[in-house]
Amino acid sequence: MDDTLFELPPTEPDEHEEAPGVPRLQVPNRGQLELRSVDLDGLLGPDHRARLVWAFVEGLDLGRLYARIKAIEGHPGRPPIDPAILVALWLYATLEGVGSARALDRLCAEHDAYRWLAGGVGLNYHTLAAFRVEHADVLDRLLTESVAALLADGLVTLQAVAQDGVRVRAAAGAASYRRRDRLERFLAQAEAQVRALKDELDDDPAGSSRRVAAARERAARERAERVRHALAHLPEIEATKKRNAKRGKPTPEARTSTTDPQARVMKMADGGWRPAYNAQLATDTASQVIVGLDVTPIGNDQGQLGPMVRQLRRRYGRAPRAWLADAGFLANSEIEEFAAPGCGTTLYLPVRTPEDPGRDPYLPLPSDSAAVAAWRTRMSTPAAKEIYKARAATAECVNAIARNRGLQRFRVRGQAKARAILLWFALAHNLMRTIALRSAAATI
Repeated sequence: MDDTLFELPPTEPDEHEEAPGVPRLQVPNRGQLELRSVDLDGLLGPDHRARLVWAFVEGLDLGRLYARIKAIEGHPGRPPIDPAILVALWLYATLEGVGSARALDRLCAEHDAYRWLAGGVGLNYHTLAAFRVEHADVLDRLLTESVAALLADGLVTLQAVAQDGVRVRAAAGAASYRRRDRLERFLAQAEAQVRALKDELDDDPAGSSRRVAAARERAARERAERVRHALAHLPEIEATKKRNAKRGKPTPEARTSTTDPQARVMKMADGGWRPAYNAQLATDTASQVIVGLDVTPIGNDQGQLGPMVRQLRRRYGRAPRAWLADAGFLANSEIEEFAAPGCGTTLYLPVRTPEDPGRDPYLPLPSDSAAVAAWRTRMSTPAAKEIYKARAATAECVNAIARNRGLQRFRVRGQAKARAILLWFALAHNLMRTIALRSAAATI
């Protein structure tokens, strides 16, 4: 039913109303040319982190790197990249969590901070990747010298040092582990392929085909070399398996990786088992400066205290007064080493909870040596428990910072190269701690 009382007149269009048209927009024109007047130095603010990194690198003694340069004035040869640029780039990349040479190469062309550090010098990822692992001895020396400077200024005291291990995934897959019989079979196949490809390379006169054959022969030769390295490391693993068998532990047949023979399968923080390395970090508790490090293929931390104390004594000419570590480092032999005359370092390790809930864990056992009994008695005192509280606040904090900066997986193969990567993390960490410590000292 229509509710309209009266019939309405028909609606007529407004004569003055315009018909809808195409909207006018500002559209992108990416083909137009632009001329910009900018300098690299104007791209970054005065307090940018890249400037702090460069100032830190300028204070380092890089003479050993310059001494290795073969292109000198008055002689032929293409001038290489200034090592200071490469050091600064990798320190800054480590702080930013960049662990790939290809990614760093790309950032040097796209990111203002990396472009500023490069200063217009052309780079490629081959040079960046090689520099990162080829000068571990120089990096180790830089770590010692930078910490020694902080010791001289009183910003690091070595009164107490905390040590902790962090397991870092290795650049090897679980499927790359093989037993002896398969490794020997793979080696025979690889050597036969190398011989066949060499014969093919000698018989083929075509240039392009020779290049392809040479590449195939080189790849086969590298595969054979990796298998030889895997077989060379197998006796060490077999010896460990035999020792475990004598202690009554289950001992599966020994296997090693054809990708990274030095990596070992370890139990990770999430409970899984993967190829990894055990990265050891020693940190000054008062300043949180990393003073020592090492990378081992041993999955547990037992036996790692003594080598680290001796390393610090070699680096700085003295040992810390107190050494803090968790229960995973507990070994009677090392407790006795710390208690030996002339060590000068007091060990603070937590006492494990005994299986018998009624037994006092701090009460010496009849089988304890004098050093172990003294350690139990010392850890029962309130003073020792108070000192030990600094361990988690130091070691766990440094480990977490390293993880956040990308220490999740080594992208290189071999224990020596993994240690070089850990040195970059230590230098980058100490760089930021140095800035913070000197800034705090200047305000006092």
